[in-house]
Amino acid sequence: MSLTFRKEERLCSRRLIDQLYAEGHRLMAFPYSVQWMLLPEGEGDVPAQVMIVAPKRKFRHAVDRNRVRRLTRECYRLRKDTLYSFLQEHNVSIVFSMVYIHNEIMPFEQLGNKMDKLLAALENDIKATL
Repeated sequence: MSLTFRKEERLCSRRLIDQLYAEGHRLMAFPYSVQWMLLPEGEGDVPAQVMIVAPKRKFRHAVDRNRVRRLTRECYRLRKDTLYSFLQEHNVSIVFSMVYIHNEIMPFEQLGNKMDKLLAALENDIKATL
């Protein structure tokens, strides 16, 4: 699997985003709050589509919000292969959003460890739903 983060993997559809927040499941994995939803059969082109959010309420400066999103994207990009293999094994597709809820920007190494825990918790939640 290539370690890229293509346009198809980004959640951009307004319809899907509204549906995600209306009907999705919530998961807290500090420093992220994750909202996720399984897609109906045949609707997803890729195993997972993700939206990364850094709220303006927590980070007033755009440079800080951009830094949080950039670090989160990089951590996800490097670790998504385990999630993708799990989703392909169970033949499902998901959409999810990750909202950074911590007040301070964590170092990249810490975020990487937190991302591992987040993806493991997400897999467990999906397993329980199937």
